[in-house]
Amino acid sequence: MLAPAHRITSADDYRSVVRRGAKRVGAHTVSYVRRTPGDAQPRFGFIVSKKVGSAVRRNLVRRRLKAASRELVDGGVRGVDVVIRALPSAADAGWPALRGDVAAAVQGPGSR
Repeated sequence: MLAPAHRITSADDYRSVVRRGAKRVGAHTVSYVRRTPGDAQPRFGFIVSKKVGSAVRRNLVRRRLKAASRELVDGGVRGVDVVIRALPSAADAGWPALRGDVAAAVQGPGSR
C-alpha cells in the first residue's frame, strides 16, 4: 500500500502535474513527472479510466501501479510528483510490464 504522504489527492495537484510535468509515454501508461523543490518525498497519482475495462480490471491495474510506485519510494526516489494514466492496453499487461513503465517514467531523462 502506498502511504498517504506519497499520494496526490487534490484535483489541483493532479492538474498542476499534468499541465506542468514532463510527459513520458510507455507501452501501457502515459506519465507526467514534475520535479519538486529540494529533496521532498515523492507523490504519485493514478488515472485509470473505464476504457481500461471493468471495475475489477481497473482496480487490478491501479493496485499494480501503486505497488510499482511503492517499490520506487522504497528504492529512494525523491523530489518528484508523478501522475500515471493507464492506457487501455494496461488491462492485459503483466506486472513486469507495468512496473517497467513506471520505473522508466520516473528514472527517465531529467530525473535522479
